[in-house]
Amino acid sequence: MNSPELSKTYTATEWEDRLYQAWLESGYFNPDICLEKGVAASTAEPFSMVLPPPNATGTLHTGSAAMLAIEDTFTRFARMQGRPTLWLPGTDHAAIATQSKVERLLWEEEKLTRYDLGREELLRRIGVFVENNRDTMKNQMRKMGSSLDWSREAFTFDEKRHQAVYKAFKTMYDDGIIFRGDRIVNWDPKGQTTISDDEVIYKEEASQFYYLKYGPFEIATARPETKFGDKYVVMHPDDTRYADYAHGQTIELEWINSPITATVIKDTSIDMEFGTGVMTITPWHSMVDFEIAERHGLDKEQIIDLEGKLLPIAGEFAGIHIKEARAKIIAKLESKGLVTKIEENYVHQVATAERTGEIIEPQIMRQWFVGVDREFERDGQKTTLKKLMQQAITSRGGDITILPERFEKTYFHWIDNLRDWCISRQIWYGHQIPVWYRSTKTHDTLNGVEGYRGEEIFCGTEAPEGDDWVQDPDTLDTWFSSALWSFSTLGWGYDDALWEQQKQYHPTTLIESGYDILFFWMSRMILMSTYLLGEVPFKTIYLHGLVRDEEGRKMSKSLDNILDPLDVIKDYGTDALRLALVSGTTPGNDMRIGDEKLTNSRNFVNKLWNISRYVITLTKDGEEITSTQPETKTLADQWILGQLHETIQKTTYHLSNYQLSLAQETLRDFTLNDFADWYLEIHKVEKNNPLLLFLLKELLKLWHPFMPFVTEAIWSHLDAPTLLLVTRWPQSKQATSSTSNEFEQLRTLITRIRNIRATYRIAPKAPLIGILYTATPEVFESNRFLIEKMASLTFTTSQEESTKNPGSISLIEGSFTLSLNLSSLVDFSAEETRLIKELTETNHFLSGLSARLDNPQFRNNAPAQVIEAQEKTRKEMQEKIIALNTALEEVKIALA
Repeated sequence: MNSPELSKTYTATEWEDRLYQAWLESGYFNPDICLEKGVAASTAEPFSMVLPPPNATGTLHTGSAAMLAIEDTFTRFARMQGRPTLWLPGTDHAAIATQSKVERLLWEEEKLTRYDLGREELLRRIGVFVENNRDTMKNQMRKMGSSLDWSREAFTFDEKRHQAVYKAFKTMYDDGIIFRGDRIVNWDPKGQTTISDDEVIYKEEASQFYYLKYGPFEIATARPETKFGDKYVVMHPDDTRYADYAHGQTIELEWINSPITATVIKDTSIDMEFGTGVMTITPWHSMVDFEIAERHGLDKEQIIDLEGKLLPIAGEFAGIHIKEARAKIIAKLESKGLVTKIEENYVHQVATAERTGEIIEPQIMRQWFVGVDREFERDGQKTTLKKLMQQAITSRGGDITILPERFEKTYFHWIDNLRDWCISRQIWYGHQIPVWYRSTKTHDTLNGVEGYRGEEIFCGTEAPEGDDWVQDPDTLDTWFSSALWSFSTLGWGYDDALWEQQKQYHPTTLIESGYDILFFWMSRMILMSTYLLGEVPFKTIYLHGLVRDEEGRKMSKSLDNILDPLDVIKDYGTDALRLALVSGTTPGNDMRIGDEKLTNSRNFVNKLWNISRYVITLTKDGEEITSTQPETKTLADQWILGQLHETIQKTTYHLSNYQLSLAQETLRDFTLNDFADWYLEIHKVEKNNPLLLFLLKELLKLWHPFMPFVTEAIWSHLDAPTLLLVTRWPQSKQATSSTSNEFEQLRTLITRIRNIRATYRIAPKAPLIGILYTATPEVFESNRFLIEKMASLTFTTSQEESTKNPGSISLIEGSFTLSLNLSSLVDFSAEETRLIKELTETNHFLSGLSARLDNPQFRNNAPAQVIEAQEKTRKEMQEKIIALNTALEEVKIALA
């Protein structure tokens, strides 16, 4: 084979960009081209996956790098199996986040607000901003080696997805699943928009907790500013402390600004153990209170406006922001003798908006909702969206498997408690709600916003004909469009012919993302797909964990431990980053990464390069690469082929079952141990160049999904007919166990002889004489030269002595029995003293270490990474003690 010589070192920056360009130019990221060129089989089961669309304004971080590394590994594996493989890319318009960012820049740079620009101009500027950022994000994905089909790239706010969104909305509206109503929602006073329950972040806060006199009762609250409209006092019907009070009973009492009439409400939702077991309710500004009011048909009165200021009901406090009003209200209550106690540093969970950080103010507003409990017909049966979502998982008879399985419980808990989804947002960027109104002069207002009550209403994918129609100004929740992602990217909703052509890729084989997005996105995809298509959106959910630093800490600016993937790529190369991210990665568990792991990964990349360079140098004047397995000449040849096929079988199984870490560990063990440490050394004694080259070729195939750049770079020096990208995945064959067992005996024998040299510190070139007593003749004769070379000894088969020489050590391994005469090489008396001393010191160290590790106080207080490291040390010390005891026994026998 005549091929250019590999450079002495692998420099990632010299290869990565041009290799990615070669992949792009080949067109093989597109399954249609793979089918056309015969590198994919039309009879094979397709593999499909959609990229979880990153925010168009975002940048690559370690979490997204992990996602790309994991997904690309599965994609490349499937493509090499000859499956029509589609990994579809795209980005999310992330409406609230994007508009907030542009508005912030607008103010910082021009001191303008969105109202200064107007809707049309703001949307134009957002469009330019998003397009620039999308290009940046795409380049970052390419840096990770992501083999995405860029010809199918989508955007949740492009025209095609817009048509799909409108079709989905109208379908659900016509079925009564989408409705408009006056319901309590999460209102962000800073962002001036509603947000979904999933975009509410609960933060722990220490504040004052107030105990107030409410007529004959004592109530407790952290928010006295909401209490102006509290005219209902609620208690549990079984609470014997309040048995004298009847449901509906009225009580006259003094309150913040004046006397009021309060009504007693008995409700089973009350926690009798919390406080006094009595509470007042503010239905307009509390989700829990709203539900109580709904159950009992109670009045609801707004106390706080949409900007966080008190309304006229607050009397003298009207117009004051709630943050400023609290202290003044408490002062007023104290002056009236209505404050019984103030508890300092009361720790509770405060609801805040994910994007703005502002404290959420629940408000009753006229909004659009998806009714998860509303019934509709499906296959002649009544069902609901909630039921469809519950029935989609395999444990409930569905088709979706969640990895890891423990997240099923979390999923069902969330679904079982799911409330109607508020989908309308009071921002300008996003899919404007496809509903138009025409006035009938019976408008009213709610929260100061015109409500169009009594109007004509039209829902459609296009504006209605006629004059005076006004489109609803609100936009849809970003998750509404991204919930259609698995099928809106394939033609559904805008191109029926394309959808028919690409339906083979739906449901997708896999959806992969962080476990923190299970509810945000995946559950909504299940909702939309099961409702609109009658099938699940994907077959398997793979949830990866958070990426943490080497000490197990979450990455943050305050800890100065954030790793920029692009910086890592510059320093270590993409393959090293990818390998570090999937090494030790199991579904649902957080992963750690840092300099040590990255350095080890880079060293392995370089190791593979050096191994390949050695093999190619040895074989450059000989054989061409072939797809057929060369003949074996020796027992070692048969053994290494058996090890290879076992590795292929295990790696294939692990990748097919999404076990990345086990696949990578299997490959690493074969590469470093069987191939590099043993077979390459054996090859120096027993040459078989065709087999050596064949082994390298198969090894590169197996490593390609994990390390695409370095493997493709090496492959390019093998005069192969196709890119490694689309070379077929290796097929395993059954190895004979007898061959494997025979060679393992030889390998163990050689290892034990090498260990004796190391244990007794015998120089590598010092001659060892092995006196052979028994062995399988054919095995010994055919491998004698190999054993002598690998173990650096000379055999003698003389059996003149009926007993072993003093100063000799016996070795029994399988059919082999031999002794090594070490009397001239080892001072056994000194070795006995040394071993006893080392054994004593090691036992003492292990005793102290175990005492610490077995101490509950230490385990409760020590960081997890410290405990993990010390457990590893304990295991190493235990293994060392076993080895020292074995050596000591051998010394005693030699001295006998």
